[in-house]
Amino acid sequence: MRVYVSVDMEGVAGVVHVDQTRRTGYDYERARRWMTAETNAAVLGAYDAGATSVLVNDSHGDMRNLVLEELDRRVELISGSLKPLSMVEGVTKEADVALFVGYHAGAASQAGILDHTYYSKVVAKLRVGGRDWNETAINAAVCGELGVPVALVTGDQTVCAQAREHLGEVVTVKVKDAITRYTARSLMPAVACEKIREGAADAVRRAKAGSFKPFRPPPPFDLEVDFVQAACADVAELVPGTRRLSGTTCTYRAPDAATLLQVIQAWTILAGSTIV
Repeated sequence: MRVYVSVDMEGVAGVVHVDQTRRTGYDYERARRWMTAETNAAVLGAYDAGATSVLVNDSHGDMRNLVLEELDRRVELISGSLKPLSMVEGVTKEADVALFVGYHAGAASQAGILDHTYYSKVVAKLRVGGRDWNETAINAAVCGELGVPVALVTGDQTVCAQAREHLGEVVTVKVKDAITRYTARSLMPAVACEKIREGAADAVRRAKAGSFKPFRPPPPFDLEVDFVQAACADVAELVPGTRRLSGTTCTYRAPDAATLLQVIQAWTILAGSTIV
């Protein structure tokens, strides 16, 4: 049983502010260890349930957050950026199941800790086929195209609800209740890790039994992004195939989920260059 794990930070227990998620932040060193501990919990659960290998992708920010010497020695790790498939770099059709740890609610969510979709400074809202999509849905679609189901999503109550809305049958582990964007009632890290280990084991066992289906919305994917300002749309429009719908909104028809993700990356990187 080959398990793929994508790990973000905003959905980790105890994380409630950007100061904890940025390398220059006062609490970053502590938060990255919470993130590493939750990763290990998911890995332990996967092996409890019979995993034969686990590949971990560090999926937050500059993607160099996990503390290697504290990670389970059995895993392999993908770290660093830029990655062609970003948060799901390294997933292949050989993987049997994917687990998403420390995920967060999509841009413009209510009561979602540090809600955003790929780049909060430039993306106000993101839709696919007219429906709000978050990182869970985008990344699950890339996995699904390869035949890999997502069996576990962990984070606050809002991302867990959004995961069930998009993916249907999926194990979710709530490690905190968001009250506002910057306030949450959180489990302690050790308790969160216990619950994640149990959830990961359950998810992998059920995946072995064939309980989960890959997330495969039919292509093409009509991407639509509302940017925070017109300058962001100005540069996104430089990507061939992009159509401008308004001062701040661009759209793109992607033939597959991997292209969808790569256009999002191109748009957000270009748009980020306009933020002063």
